[in-house]
Amino acid sequence: MKYYSADVVFPIAGQAIKKGVVAMDDEGIIKGVFNPGEIDDSKVEHHKGALIPGFINAHCHLELSHMLNVVPKGTGLPNFLTTVMGERQHAEDAIHQAMVEADKEMYENGIQAVGDHVNTAATAKVKEESPITYHTFVEIMAMRKEDVEERIDQAKEIEFHFDYKHSSITPHAPYSGSKSLFKTFKKAVSEDNIISIHNQESDEENKLFRYKTGEFLDFYKRMNFEVEDFKAQARNSLQSFLPYIPTKNKLILVHNTYTSSKDLDFVDRMGRQVYFCFCPKANLYIENRIPKIDNFLLGDYDIILGTDSLASNDTLDILEELKVIHKEFPDLDFNETIKWATINGAKALNLADQMGSLEEGKQPGLLLLEGMDTFKLTPKVKVRRLR
Repeated sequence: MKYYSADVVFPIAGQAIKKGVVAMDDEGIIKGVFNPGEIDDSKVEHHKGALIPGFINAHCHLELSHMLNVVPKGTGLPNFLTTVMGERQHAEDAIHQAMVEADKEMYENGIQAVGDHVNTAATAKVKEESPITYHTFVEIMAMRKEDVEERIDQAKEIEFHFDYKHSSITPHAPYSGSKSLFKTFKKAVSEDNIISIHNQESDEENKLFRYKTGEFLDFYKRMNFEVEDFKAQARNSLQSFLPYIPTKNKLILVHNTYTSSKDLDFVDRMGRQVYFCFCPKANLYIENRIPKIDNFLLGDYDIILGTDSLASNDTLDILEELKVIHKEFPDLDFNETIKWATINGAKALNLADQMGSLEEGKQPGLLLLEGMDTFKLTPKVKVRRLR
C-alpha cells in the first residue's frame, strides 16, 4: 500500500480535500481517500500541488499521428480535410512509429483512456500494447445510397480487429454521410453501440445543409464525391441528422464549434442523452474559433474534452486543452471543468466503473498538478503521473 498526499485532492466524486490522502495498492487500485490526520503521517508521500485521477481524452485520431505540422493552420475545415486525405499516405513503419510515440505522449501527459476514431485497423497493435484504455470508433462514410451497405460491412470488419468490449461503429460526420446512411445505420447497431459524430466543426457545414452552398461543394468536386442526391434542408446540420440517430444509444457530438442556442433547444426537444465534446486547440488550429461554451453551461449539458489529432494539434494533452478553455472563459470553476476532463469522459465511454474519479475500487491513475496551489488553473501548472 502507498499513501499520497498533496495541498489539495480532487476526488471528483466529492468535494476537494485540503491535505487529503489517497491510498493505492501495488496495482493502482484505490483503497480509500482520507482527510488529513486519518493516516499515520510517517506512511504518507507528500507532494506540492493537486492530486487528480487520470484524464479521459474523449476524442482523438491516433492513426493521423504522423501528420504533425503537415497541414497549415487556419485553412478552414474543407481545406483541412482535403490536405489530410491527400497527404495521409506514408510508409507503414513511419505511421506505426508515430502512433507509438503519440500513445506514449498521451500516457505521460496523464491520459488514462481515449475515445479514438479510425478508418483502418492500423492502430490495433499499438492499442493492444498500450497502458491506456481505448474505445475505438470505426468511422463510416457514404454519400451514395448504393455504397451504404458495403461501407457498414467494411466498418464491422475493421471493428473486428479491436477489443469488442471497447469498440463501435459510427457515422463520421453529417457532411460525409447521406440520409440513407443514417437510416440504415440506425437499423444496423445494437443499443450498447456508442456513437461519436463530428458536429458543426465549421460554419460551412451549416451552409451546406441550409442552402447547399459553400466550400463543401468545392471539396466534393476535388474528392470526386457524388452529391447530386443531396438536397438543402433549410436548417442546420445538427437538426437535419439528429432525428435519424437511434435514441437509446449513447451519443457523443464532437467539436460543436458552430452549434447555436437554437440547435441546443432542438437537442432538448429530442429528449435524449448527449455528450458534447470540445477540442479547443484543434478548433483554433483549423477554424481559429472555439465553441460558445457559455451556451452549453446555461443548459447544464454533459461536457467532455478531446485533443483531436496531431494533424490539427501540436500536443495530445488534456491539461493544455483545459488551459485554453480557462484562458478564454476565466470565470469557469476548475471544480467543474476537471469533471469534463475525467468522470464525464469516463461515463461517455462506459468506463466510469473503472476510472474517472478517485473512488475505492477504481483504477483511475493518479496525477499531480504541479504549481497548482489554489483552485485556479494557470499556465504554469504542469502534470506529472504518479501512478
